[in-house]
Amino acid sequence: MPAKVQKTDAEWRGQLSDMAYRVTRKHATERPFTHDDFPKRPGIFACVCCGKALFDADAKFDSGTGWPSFWQPVADAAIGTKQDRSLFMRRTEVHCADCHAHLGHVFPDGPPPTGQRYCINGVALTFQEKDTAAGE
Repeated sequence: MPAKVQKTDAEWRGQLSDMAYRVTRKHATERPFTHDDFPKRPGIFACVCCGKALFDADAKFDSGTGWPSFWQPVADAAIGTKQDRSLFMRRTEVHCADCHAHLGHVFPDGPPPTGQRYCINGVALTFQEKDTAAGE
């Protein structure tokens, strides 16, 4: 099992854009419809912080929410979840299993076959075309 990614706050700030830092390391949320919705080609959506493969483009769908949405991760072990009770709501936060980057939230109102909607901040992801994507 690969080691978990650990960096200092200064290292994350130096690696990431201001918005990516605020979202992934400080649990902010980018405004809806403000991030490129990525290509609609075969590929993998990976963590902007550590490069871990998180979501396959085949599991992406248009939820109409303004954030990239997926009905499942590439593997259950790719992500972690925890209860988020901020903003007077009860939600399930989604984070990268390797570096604990905040990605977004998962909701039980997605399409079949899982019924899940992983609502992910676009700034937390990078896109790797299928022929160049790392196979994790």
